[in-house]
Amino acid sequence: MDGSEIRLASPAEYRAVARCVDAAYAMYVPRIGKKPAPMLADYAALISAGSVYVIPGSPAVRGILVVEPRSDHIFIENVAVHPDHQGAGLGRQLMRFVEEHAIAHQVNELRLYTHELMIENLSYYAKLGYEEVERRVEDGYSRIFMRKRLARPPN
Repeated sequence: MDGSEIRLASPAEYRAVARCVDAAYAMYVPRIGKKPAPMLADYAALISAGSVYVIPGSPAVRGILVVEPRSDHIFIENVAVHPDHQGAGLGRQLMRFVEEHAIAHQVNELRLYTHELMIENLSYYAKLGYEEVERRVEDGYSRIFMRKRLARPPN
């Protein structure tokens, strides 16, 4: 896959996006003791705002990316891959997509968070070059905030 499959989600896909997220995060509900925040998001509103990208397929959406451009970085709100497609590199493809998007728009930093009990994510993001910058409770979730500084392309 070359990233050309990643596109903005259409308004008609909000249910498929929510189903993908629910399937991807279901394993964490018992571990955390409640639904992770991405399972509670309003995907119709996020899609309407132009914040949701998808990798279409079967099921209707194989992976999603929710981003929020900020003044000095891009915040990655959510990356989720449907369990039927995990391990195929789709998560890495989505992360590469947002990195390339940031570089193209001369943004030098990506930020994200993960729940402290989603320990698999910590090593995954570290392998992608993210570093931990803070731990705090936010919205009732114990979160670990991470960032990746991007190299500026030569002039």
